[in-house]
Parts: sequence; C-alpha cells; structure tokens
Amino acid sequence: MRKIHDVLRLHFDLKLPQRQIARSIRLSQSTISEYLAHFQQSGLSWPLPEGFDDQRLEEKLFGIDQESEPSPARRPLPDFAQIHHELVTNRDTCLQLLWEEYQAAHPDHPYSYTSLWRHYEQWRSRQDLVMRQQHRAGEKLFVDWAGAKIPIHDRDTGEVTLASLFVAVLGASNYTYAEAAVSQELEPWIGAHVRTFEFLGGVPELVIPDNARTAVSKACRYEPDLNPTYQEMAMHYGVGVVPARVRKPRDKAKVEVGVQIAQRWIVAALRHRKFFSLSELNRAIRELLEKLNRRPFKKRDGCRRSLFEQIDQPVLRPLPTERYDLSVWSKAIVNIDYHVQVDDSFYSVPYTLAQKPVEVRTTPKTVEIFHRGTRVASHVRAHKPYTAVTENEHRPKAHQAHLAWPPSRLIDWAQKTGQFSAQLFQQILERYPHPEMGYRSCLGLLRLGEKYGPKRLESACERALTTGATTYKSVKSILAHALDSQPLSSPPEPPRPGGHDNIRGAGYYE
Repeated sequence: MRKIHDVLRLHFDLKLPQRQIARSIRLSQSTISEYLAHFQQSGLSWPLPEGFDDQRLEEKLFGIDQESEPSPARRPLPDFAQIHHELVTNRDTCLQLLWEEYQAAHPDHPYSYTSLWRHYEQWRSRQDLVMRQQHRAGEKLFVDWAGAKIPIHDRDTGEVTLASLFVAVLGASNYTYAEAAVSQELEPWIGAHVRTFEFLGGVPELVIPDNARTAVSKACRYEPDLNPTYQEMAMHYGVGVVPARVRKPRDKAKVEVGVQIAQRWIVAALRHRKFFSLSELNRAIRELLEKLNRRPFKKRDGCRRSLFEQIDQPVLRPLPTERYDLSVWSKAIVNIDYHVQVDDSFYSVPYTLAQKPVEVRTTPKTVEIFHRGTRVASHVRAHKPYTAVTENEHRPKAHQAHLAWPPSRLIDWAQKTGQFSAQLFQQILERYPHPEMGYRSCLGLLRLGEKYGPKRLESACERALTTGATTYKSVKSILAHALDSQPLSSPPEPPRPGGHDNIRGAGYYE
C-alpha cells in the first residue's frame, strides 16, 4: 500500500510520466497504469481525505479486502478446514483434485486453481500461528536424540557401529550438552541425563523429552505414562518430566534447533576423523562442545557459556549427594517353582505368589520384586548365569521339610538302626550321580522301619547286602515274606578243578 501512495503522489504532485514513476519505485509500467485506472474508477480525488487509511484505500480501489476471505454471497469458497483435513489425512489427495471437485459443485462462478490455492494459503497461515515461548532461567531442559550417526570402527574386525548423539539444551541460555551412545535404549538414555546434570552442575525444574519408549510408556496428550525407570530417575533428582505432545515438535523447538546446531558443529566437524572407541569419540565431542558453547552470538552480546553463568547457573538446584544408580523396571509372571527369571538367573519370591504378575526392579547390585506396589523379595544380584538365588522362607513347608533331609542326616539316622542299615543307605545314595535321586528310596526304608520295627529292618538290610539286592523293593519283599527271620546260609565254595595231565600244579614253579 505504501507504493500505491507513492504512485499517486508522484503522478498528481510531481506530474511525472508513468515510465519515470516505474523506474523510481521499481514497479512495472503496467502495474502503474492499473493503479491509476483503479483510482480514476473509484471516484476518489487527490489529495486523499484526512484519516483515509491504507485498508480503506485498498477496499476502494480493488473492491475487496485482500487480508480477509471474499464474501461467500459473491463467490462461495470451499470449506478450507475440510480441504486441510483431506490433504493431511490422505496422502493420495492433492489440491488439484479438490479444486476440480469444488469447480464441479460451483459451475457458475468458480475460482481459478491459482486463486483458490492463494486463498487456502492465506487461511492456513492464519491457522498456523506460533506463540513465542519465554523461558524462565533454570526452568526447562530440552532433551532429544539427533538424527545423524557417528561411525565407530572395531580395530580387529573392522566392524562399524553407528553411535547416536544425545543433545540437551537449557531453555533460557541455550547452553548445550551432547554425548555419543552406542544405542538409544534405556540405559544410555538414563546415563546421558545423569551426566547432563553433572555437566550443568545442578538440576533444572523440568525436563522436556519427546514420546520415545525410553521416556513414555504410553503416550497421552494430557496424562502420559512415564517409563518407571525414567520416573524413578526424575524423583531421585527432584525434577519434573513434561513430555512434548505427540507430533508437536514446536513444544521442544529449543532442542530441535540445538540438534541442528550440534549436527552442524559437532557431527559434521568430525566427519573426516576415524574413531575406534566410544570414549575416544566422547572426548572429541567434549572438545567441540566447549567451542560451541563459547561461540559468540550473532544478534546479541555474549555466548551460551556466559549467558549460562549469568542467568541459569545461579538458579539451578543442587545435585543430590549420591549419584543415581540405574535401575531397570520390568514385568514378569512368577513361575510354578516360585522363582522369577532375570537375565539368566532365577530369584525366589514367597510361594503364594506362584503364577501371579510382579514387577522387578534391577540395579547392578540388587534385584527387588514387587507385588501390587509392595516389595516381597530382595536379593543380591547374581552375575553368574543360570544361578538360582533362593531364600528358604519363600519355600512351602513341605519343600523345607524335604530339603531338611541331607545325605548325612539320612545316614546318621540309619546308623541308629544298625550298621547294615547305614551301609545300605550309603550304597543307595552313592549309586546315583546326585544324592537327591536316592532320597525317596531312603525315605521308603524309613517308612519300613516304622512299620516293621528297627530290628527287623536291620536284619533285612543285612540279608540285602549279603545277596546284593540293595534296593527298596528288595528290602520290602524280604520283610513282607519274613525272610529276615531265616538264617543266612553261607555261600557254597566254588568247585575245585579235577586232576588233568595238563595241570602242572604249584610245585612245578618251585
């Protein structure tokens, strides 16, 4: 509108020809002619009346308000909200197709495709307004993974591992932290947060992540469910976690820009270097990070480092006295042997929880098991695979009684009955590769002693040892048929060889 005023001023006040006006204000001569023609048709006179603003001049010259939508009564416009919904939800839909459908529905005075596209863009620009966020000092820390990867090479095999870059940015000062991790799983995610707090030397009020599984178990616009381990870490440091809305990157625009800057000044700067370990890569990142935080701002005084020391650092809350010990939460079903498997080891819980769901919290040193929010078992973590860690109190009474019969106790009981009973028990337990496999046979002999008495059992054991029938069934048969009361006959001597010419005898060798 300022150029329309200039055209009218140069034409009426200075009486310049249209060619000179066009060169003066850098407009085409045809545009100058169009402006003057509209002015003559409008019935206005120069100079304009006092208080005649730009909007009224434009409406008077062109008949419409270009900042607003045309009147539906004059030329109906389609439902731009519906058009936008069609374009967003259906990737095969295009504006050309929607314009043709609109043209078929309004054949009398349809807009051209170009005009319709221009009106749609004006409508969308008014819907997509962005609120400028004001960040209070020490309030928010934005965190995310960068999309770019950094290769790490194995010296021996030559295998390449792509490391991810974790980026954290403070809202007020833009002070940035970055580190590489071999994956984006829970353990590197939590560890990166811990090292970020230590790098800052304090804790902000809020952490703003996205909706990754390591941060949010179940996404929700209003009440997202945080990952239990992430929530526990936040509670340890006394920081709140407010995940960004799903598909709303502007909620964490700070870290989105921070990721771009980190990829530009860290990832790109390392593209010609070759790394053979994660620690070597992180040392290089820390050097570039220091340079990044000390780079001067272009549109303001200072740098990220100086602004952090000035506004963020003084209001950060102190770190806790102990560093967070990473714990991993998982869900499990208790097996019928009242044990829960964690990695390759097994940990007991009270037998009454068999086949019930529990939650397991593991740290590098301990394993804790919870049922309905109550801790029911705690064990020292076993680092040797296929190890069963069991507390005797978790067993049912019958299992405790069974385990109360070690081999030595069975043999000691048998010795009270007699030496032959002890010998038979010893043979039975030594017959199997595991003594427990002979427990039932020994317990069966104990029952026979209760039924027939210790004296008869001792005699039966003596006969069994003599005949070589050292089994529970043999002893039971001896007692059932009262063979223990019959005298033992000495085994017959083997027959002596008869005389033969080829037998030399002992004297031959003297």
